[in-house]
Formats: sequence, C-alpha cells, structure tokens
Amino acid sequence: QVQLVESGGGLVQPGGSLRLSCVSSGSISSLIPMGWYRQAPGKERELVASITGIGITKYVDSLRDRFTISRDNAKNTVYLQMNSMKPDDTGVYYCWTNWRGSHYWGQGTQVTVSS
Repeated sequence: QVQLVESGGGLVQPGGSLRLSCVSSGSISSLIPMGWYRQAPGKERELVASITGIGITKYVDSLRDRFTISRDNAKNTVYLQMNSMKPDDTGVYYCWTNWRGSHYWGQGTQVTVSS
C-alpha cells in the first residue's frame, strides 16, 4: 500500500511563489518515480513535472521556466517549487507515483492564484 500526502497549497498573489511537498510512505522503494499533476476547474488533469529515482526531471514545456521539481530520497519527499505564479496556475495539485505498475495519487492540495 502506498500513501502520498501533499502539503503547501494555499492562496498566493500573481507573481508570488509556493512550494508544495509530498511525502510517500508504505512498503516502497525510496527510488520510485514521482511527479505532480494539476487539475484546473473544468479541465482535465495534466502532468506538470516528474522526477525519476535518480533525479532525472521532465516538465511540461510551458512551465519549465517557472516550476522546479526536486526530491529528497532520505525523507521520501518530492517538492514542487512554483515561481512567478499566474492565475492560470490555479487548480488542485496532485502528487503521483508509479509502483510496480500501479498508479497512486495523493488527495490533492488546492492552489489559488489571485489578487
């Protein structure tokens, strides 16, 4: 069983920054791939960024200049640093992993970018 718990969401003004965290637990390797998805109101869930167990990253092209994914394997934690945020970044952000062929999701954390 894999559990993913996100934190760090909230309300931020345009141009501001937030850092999301996701802690994984369960009988899993600390080197599992992890990532972040988001779902804006009325839209489908989309990939934001992912990171392999050894730190190889992948981003949606439109976000790579503002968002940074990283991980601390000793803490079983993945982070998403979001800078220069825009109202279009508003949505629920979900932590993701794939373990032994199964996808797992966190409960999501709300991010709202508004003045």
